[in-house]
Amino acid sequence: MDRALWPEGVERCSLGKFLLWLGFVGVILAAGLYEFFMILVPDGLARTALDNYFGFGLWITFDLAVIALGAGAFFTGLLKYILDIKELEKIVNLTVIVGFICYSGAMLVLALDVGQPLRSWFGYWHANVHSMLTEVMFCITCYLCVLAIEFLPNILENRKLNEIPYLHNLAHNMHVVMPLIAGLGAFLSTFHQGSLGGMYGVLFARPYILRDGFFIWPWTFFLFVLSAVASGPCFSVLVVKIMELLTGKQLVDYKVKALMCKIAGTMLCLYLFFKFADTWAWATDVLPRSGLTWDQMFNSDLGYGEWLLWVEIGLCGVLPAILLMVPRFRNTPALLYTAAILNCTGVTINRYVFTVQALAIPVMPFDQWYNYVPNWAEWAPSIGVLAYGALLLSLSYRYLPVFPQEIELNYRKQAPAAPAAPVEEPKEAEEATATA
Repeated sequence: MDRALWPEGVERCSLGKFLLWLGFVGVILAAGLYEFFMILVPDGLARTALDNYFGFGLWITFDLAVIALGAGAFFTGLLKYILDIKELEKIVNLTVIVGFICYSGAMLVLALDVGQPLRSWFGYWHANVHSMLTEVMFCITCYLCVLAIEFLPNILENRKLNEIPYLHNLAHNMHVVMPLIAGLGAFLSTFHQGSLGGMYGVLFARPYILRDGFFIWPWTFFLFVLSAVASGPCFSVLVVKIMELLTGKQLVDYKVKALMCKIAGTMLCLYLFFKFADTWAWATDVLPRSGLTWDQMFNSDLGYGEWLLWVEIGLCGVLPAILLMVPRFRNTPALLYTAAILNCTGVTINRYVFTVQALAIPVMPFDQWYNYVPNWAEWAPSIGVLAYGALLLSLSYRYLPVFPQEIELNYRKQAPAAPAAPVEEPKEAEEATATA
C-alpha cells in the first residue's frame, strides 16, 4: 500500500527505514511540543529567559531568520510564473514547501511569544492601525494562506488522489491560476518583509537600529526585503542538497542550483551596496545627530562587538557575493554551497543584532549593558520547528511529485540500453540483388 502512494516511476527506501527516520524526527519534535505545552499552559513566559528588558529574544530572531530564508518561495514563484523563467519549474515545488514550513513554523513560535495565547486574536479584531506590526501580522497570515493554496496542487498530484476526477481537475485548474496566486504572494511577502525592517527603523529609543526615512519608510524597510530575496534562493538550494545527501539521489540538476544562486548573488550585491551606504550614513550622520558615537554601540565583553558587523557584511556578505557571481567559482559545487551557507548565516546574524544587540545597548543614563542567553525552554520549541520542517519535507518527498527531474536524473541513466533494431535493407537494393 505504501508503494502505491509513491510518485510514479520513482523508488523510495523501505517502510521500516522510513519509520525509523520518522521516529528520530518525532523524538525531537516531542521535546519541542513538551516545552510548547509547558509555556502555553502552566508556566507562561516565566519559564523562559525573557524579561522586561529583553522582550524580544531567540524566538523573534528565529522568526525573522526563517521568514527571510523562506523568501525563496515568493521570489522563485515571482520569477517562474511572472517573469517566466522556465528553468525554475524544476525547483519551484520545493520552494513552496520550504516557504510553507518557514511561515507556519514562525506562526507557531509567535503563538508562544505573545505571552497570552488566549488573547492572540486581539491583534486581528482590535488592530492598532498605527503600528507596522499590524501590517506584518495581517500580511504574514494572508501569505501563509497563499502558500497553503500554492502547496495544495502538489498534494492533489499524489498518485492515489490524482485518480479522483474532481481532485485531478481541481489541481489542473489551480495550476492555471497559479501566476495570479504567485503575484499576490509576492505582493504580500514584500510588504511584510519590509514592514518587519521598518518596525525596527522607527524605534527612536534604540540607537543601533534607528534610521532615517525614504518617503514614508525607513531605510531598513528596503534592506530587509533585499536581504530576504538575496538569501531565500540559497536556502532552498541548501535544502535540496541536504535532501540529496540523505536520499543518495540527485533531485535537481546542478545548472538549476547554479541559476538560483546566481540570482541570489545578484540580489546580494544590490543589498550590499545599500547596506554599506546605510552603515556609513548611520555612523557619520544618524548617530552624531543623536549625540552618540560608534564605540557606544558595541561591547565586546558581552559578545556584542564590532566583529559581528564585519562578519555579517564581510565574511558572510562580500565573500559569498564574489563566489556566487564569478562563474568559475559558482560552477564549483563546494564553493557554491559554501557561499550559500555564508549567505544564510549573514542574514541570520543581521536579524540577531537587530533584535538582541539593539535591546542590550543602554539607552538611559542609569542603564547599563545587559546580556541575554536563551534557555532550554526557548531552544526546544525552535528546534521542534526544525523537526516539524524535516517531517513535512520527508512526507512530501516520499509521497508527492516534488522534483520533476528526479526520474530523468536517476532512473533513465540506470535503465539498460534497448537492443538495436535490425537494419532493413531498402527494397530497391533487394530488387537489384535479385536481378543480378
